[in-house]
Amino acid sequence: MTFENLGLSQKVIAAVEAVGYTEPTPIQSQAIPFAVEGRDVLGIAQTGTGKTASFVLPMLTRLERGRARARMPRSLIIEPTRELAAQVAASFELYGSQHKLTVALLIGGVSFDEQNRKLDRGADVLIATPGRLLDHFERGKLLLTGVEILVIDEADRMLDMGFIPDVERISKMLPPRRQTLFFSATMPPEIQRLADTFLNHPERIEATPPATAAGTIKQRLKFSSGEPAEKREALRTLLRDLEVRNAILFCNRKRDVAILHKSLLKHGFNAAALHGDMDQHQRMATLEAFRGGTVTLLVASDVAARGLDIPDVSHIFNYDVPSQPEDYVHRIGRTGRAGKEGFAAMLVTPEDERAVKAITSMLGSQIEWIGEAPDREAFETRRGRRPTRGRGPGKARPPRGGRAAPRDTKAKEDGPPPREKATPPPSNGEGKKKRRRGRAKPNGESQGDNQAKASAKSGDRVVGMGDHMPAFMKRSPRAS
Repeated sequence: MTFENLGLSQKVIAAVEAVGYTEPTPIQSQAIPFAVEGRDVLGIAQTGTGKTASFVLPMLTRLERGRARARMPRSLIIEPTRELAAQVAASFELYGSQHKLTVALLIGGVSFDEQNRKLDRGADVLIATPGRLLDHFERGKLLLTGVEILVIDEADRMLDMGFIPDVERISKMLPPRRQTLFFSATMPPEIQRLADTFLNHPERIEATPPATAAGTIKQRLKFSSGEPAEKREALRTLLRDLEVRNAILFCNRKRDVAILHKSLLKHGFNAAALHGDMDQHQRMATLEAFRGGTVTLLVASDVAARGLDIPDVSHIFNYDVPSQPEDYVHRIGRTGRAGKEGFAAMLVTPEDERAVKAITSMLGSQIEWIGEAPDREAFETRRGRRPTRGRGPGKARPPRGGRAAPRDTKAKEDGPPPREKATPPPSNGEGKKKRRRGRAKPNGESQGDNQAKASAKSGDRVVGMGDHMPAFMKRSPRAS
């Protein structure tokens, strides 16, 4: 099958041929014909399968006729991250070279003034992140009543980033009669509920099973201790042993991104960092340097895990095991794209046993280890815990942080000391005398305090409150 059989316009076909594409991918061949007809589409496919072109090409075909009005875009594409939004805008420039469509990009980290000028001229295609889109709408700079086509891309990433309430709010601003294209790599129950709400009798397309990795990616695990220095050394060993042309190194936290980046620079590696706290211009410049080959290693958080189209990444390293199994598929999906071979390695510490089991259970297959696979005892060493092997049913687990306390055998043989009988409270007359005796002296000490100190020096064991009983407890009740 070729692109000419999908119902696309001649301008779009000419632009695709100029780029050098001849055969559509499975998700493109199945989704484009329904999208060109104006039907709602629910597309499920793994990363790197050409999902972006699945909605860009039919949108260009349908938007050839008509003209946008000021502040009223004709189509809307919602993306979870700035990088994805910028990448989709670049795809419109690439495939829409023979069209005169106006594309407006609304993302954070960029001045509002330039975005307002594009909206005032009229935008055929509006590509935005949820937060910045709502900012423009609340300022009265944007009307969404003229949207004919809505695209929700990377819906599962929207869920992870907490954007689903914003997406639901945006959908209520759109006209009910519209075409909706809904794409996601995974389909958890929350995303399925969202799709049932937004879509009207959609055509469900599953080019690949949800949450599966491409067959062109070779996956490996590498065991390492939980010590940060030893873990970084294990990563550097992998970088030296493998033929790494370029690689993305994923960390779970932004703080770890900075630490690992500094460590790699210290040991002579050509590396750059990418995380969400960076300025938008810095993030785009870093990505361009990595695409152009100026930077060899890109240390990144999950901001680079979804949808970024970097064509030729040879290796992916998971410095941290992702907390969600679906994130593993998205991370390694940055390599092995467009049918090319890729390599993905993940460092596993004793703390990561449960997360690795969740990933292999989702994939439905085991991942091979680099070197010798760790045994049960290696995982049991986490947090200083002794291995369970060899401990009989009658042996108790020692307390955390050290050896078990030695038993006091002498106390067991002699038995506990005999309990002394507490003396009854004094009568009314004695209580009055003791209250007078127990009054505080000028230096702040009472006679009871002195007696308690004397008994403590003599080694006598104090029973109950001893001589230092509060005076109010010795008062006799008043007669009614």
